Amino acid sequence: MDLLALADFNLVARHGGFGKASRAAGRPKATLSRRVAELEASLDLRLFERGARVLKLTEEGRALFERTGQLLTELGETAAAIASGGQSPKGRLRISAPLLFSQIAMGKLAAGFALKYPEVRLEVTTEDRSVDMVEEAYDLVIRVNPEPDESLVGRVFLRDRLVVVASPKLRRPMDGSAVPVVVRGPARQGEVWNIETPKGKSEVAVNPVLSLSSLIMVRDAVRMGVGAGRLPISLVSHDLAVGKLIHWGDVGGPEITLWTLYPTRRLLSARVSAFLDHLRQAFPKGTPDELAAYVGRFEVL
Repeated sequence: MDLLALADFNLVARHGGFGKASRAAGRPKATLSRRVAELEASLDLRLFERGARVLKLTEEGRALFERTGQLLTELGETAAAIASGGQSPKGRLRISAPLLFSQIAMGKLAAGFALKYPEVRLEVTTEDRSVDMVEEAYDLVIRVNPEPDESLVGRVFLRDRLVVVASPKLRRPMDGSAVPVVVRGPARQGEVWNIETPKGKSEVAVNPVLSLSSLIMVRDAVRMGVGAGRLPISLVSHDLAVGKLIHWGDVGGPEITLWTLYPTRRLLSARVSAFLDHLRQAFPKGTPDELAAYVGRFEVL
């Protein structure tokens, strides 16, 4: 495929017409029209519906534009960075991050990044669902324990673990009766929590008395003494240190891992590289204590 012809196609598609693209780029309209026609002939596809006054992308043209526009932008940025000896990152950077991490850390991380790289327009959306990075035009996603995906590459940048905590006012029954607990999501009656302590493993029967939609809400309710809760250690580390909460034990199972992910077929843009470096500087070891310390420096209790 002729990359120059592809670039001209993207120019026309982005501006919505040959005339507008010609004026924006300072290039002859006839040249742009000829290059797009050559691209259509090489692909044996019609990329535009040409009307008397309206130029519209065909379904195939829209798919080609969506999938090549970002790639061409990244190629141009890479070439410019090499030619200039490594220019400062600039342009739009779209990131999708999970709810809890966004609530406790993403605001500070984003602000620090914006101060460091003022020419980058950072956009962060908060959602726990698996987004389609190509279709939804994300440059980077942060996910908790993601499912394997051959189309994405990335690395773990933070680790955490779940613990069972409660207010000192709440005593753990020794007769095996159910403990009042606060849970995230739907409550399940008759559930048993497995807890690991220095003395060994134990089972705790639980009675969900509150069902909330976020772990921040669960922590706040547990602080009030309503019931025990299962929470990331990074979220309650300060409360444990000052005695506001008591550690009953660790929750068994795999550790919590936070990953940064991006498509394998994309060049790693200067913006993404800069944000990954920003994360490494914030969490050089990636431990729960680092996240707890980072949150603790900003949290007003």
